[in-house]
Amino acid sequence: MRDSAGKAWRYDLQFWKFRAYGFLKNLRFFDPFLLLFLREAGLSFLAIGSLISIREIATNLLEIPSGVLADIFGRRRAMLVGFSFYLLAFLLFYLGSAYGVFVLAMLAFAVGETFRSGTHKAMILEHLRLCDCEDRKVTYYGKTRAASQLGSAIASLIAAGLVFWTGSFRIVFLASIVPTLLNLLLLASYPKSLDGVHLSGAMGWSLIHSRFAATLRSLGAMLRDSCTIRGLASSAGFDALFKASKDYLQPIVQAQALALPLFLSLRGDQRTALLVGITYFAIFLATSWASSRAGHVQSRLKHLERGINLTFLLGVGLFAVSGIAVHLRVDGVAILAFLIIYMLQNLRRPMLVGYLADRIQHGAMASGLSMEVQLRTLLLAGLAPLLGGLADRYGIGIALLLFSGGAFLFSPLVVLRAERSK
Repeated sequence: MRDSAGKAWRYDLQFWKFRAYGFLKNLRFFDPFLLLFLREAGLSFLAIGSLISIREIATNLLEIPSGVLADIFGRRRAMLVGFSFYLLAFLLFYLGSAYGVFVLAMLAFAVGETFRSGTHKAMILEHLRLCDCEDRKVTYYGKTRAASQLGSAIASLIAAGLVFWTGSFRIVFLASIVPTLLNLLLLASYPKSLDGVHLSGAMGWSLIHSRFAATLRSLGAMLRDSCTIRGLASSAGFDALFKASKDYLQPIVQAQALALPLFLSLRGDQRTALLVGITYFAIFLATSWASSRAGHVQSRLKHLERGINLTFLLGVGLFAVSGIAVHLRVDGVAILAFLIIYMLQNLRRPMLVGYLADRIQHGAMASGLSMEVQLRTLLLAGLAPLLGGLADRYGIGIALLLFSGGAFLFSPLVVLRAERSK
């Protein structure tokens, strides 16, 4: 297998399966319209933040056990369980209209997330280990993530067309069922070797306690490494800030769509659908390109840690720019700032996966990456309702500005030190 400049990628069938998985996984047609859908259902920003918090708390409670079970009983089975719960969540969102139903949908979605997050990355890293290509993990993972972002770009256009045609945001959840079913079939075709070393049958159940304890000991050893702790904090902290804030782009784009003197013959929801679809299509094309260039950027950096630190600080600064722009009603500048934030997030993510993979034993990889997600979800559970409450009280612009200021104050805690990582 060669690097990104070579042509041997196309002979690696599993590489294309990984890319297909990412493409189908990100055909989540609800993503560009989730916040607008919940606002249309009559929810405040605080109520929306509480739904996100409920989802993240449930994810947090299940994250470590699900990662351990994936390492013990097989990662493919864990993924299949996760995608089955996604299907249930999409049906509940499509059929429901009350806050209580949305809570159930978020809980089902949380179960899906716990069995998926970290597990597929562990399968990719296991494949590279088996192929003796672990030195190419940033480039390899960046290319698979680029396919995911391409799926998001196409999903944005399809979702915009569905909303434009139906006049409702609800249809996007029904449409999301189709790629989820296709991914279930694709995951079933993955080779058993990617399950990692695990127990099965009656012996597996009888020895689950000892394996669970052994995995926890591995995680304990991992957390005694200060570089690993900072890496987890950098990844989880920025991801939490990003995930708590990213959906606020939707009302910003909606405000811009209604303010522009374009397509005046169309209804307001149709103009919103068009501009949201175009905006997210451009964003995800840009993030796809950024992910594919992660390996190139890494090769030009003397220390990977510097790239991770730089993208963190740039991202925090851009959140501040977007907040100021929204407050001053210069929505175009805020949209551009969010586009660059999305690119930074997808540039730094492969870097962090590579950084953490160098410090986590492959046998506990799913558990280790799940711990990263657990920390992120714990932070997000607190940040999402806080941001929603601030947005209700002071407006989206001031809320984003306050959040970016807080992130900057805590940035010394997540800065990675190159001299200590060797």
